[in-house]
Amino acid sequence: MRNPRSHCPVSLALEAIGDRWSLLILRDLIMRGKRHYQDFLNSEEGIATNILADRLGRLERQGLISKSQDPEDKRQFRYSPTQKGLDLLPVIVEMARWSKKYNPHLDPASPLLRRLDADNEDFMKQILSQFKETFSK
Repeated sequence: MRNPRSHCPVSLALEAIGDRWSLLILRDLIMRGKRHYQDFLNSEEGIATNILADRLGRLERQGLISKSQDPEDKRQFRYSPTQKGLDLLPVIVEMARWSKKYNPHLDPASPLLRRLDADNEDFMKQILSQFKETFSK
C-alpha cells in the first residue's frame, strides 16, 4: 500500500474498499455466489471490463479475494473471498439496511430486502456457512 492520506481507521478502510466498485464486487462474491469474471461483468450495475479487471487485481492485492484456476474449466479463473474479505459482510449488510431505510425507490419484494428483515446474526451465518469449509482447513 502506498503512503496513506492519514492513519484514521475510516480513511484507511476507504483506501482499501472506498471506490465505486469494490464493495459491489465483494457483495456479488459473498452474497450472490458469483465466482468468474463474466459473472461480475453481467451484474446489473454494468461495470466496464477495464474497471473490473483493475478492481479484481486491487482486491486480490489487498488480500480481500483470492484467484485460482477453475478446476472445472482450466481456461477460467475462479475468485473467492478471503477471511479478510468475509469480515466485510457486516459492513455490506449495514449499508444495505441503511439504504433500505432511506431510499424509497427500492423494491420491497426484493429477496435481499426481505432477508434484511430477518435476524441479523442468522442472516449473516446463512451467508457465511457457504464458506465454512474453505476456512476450517
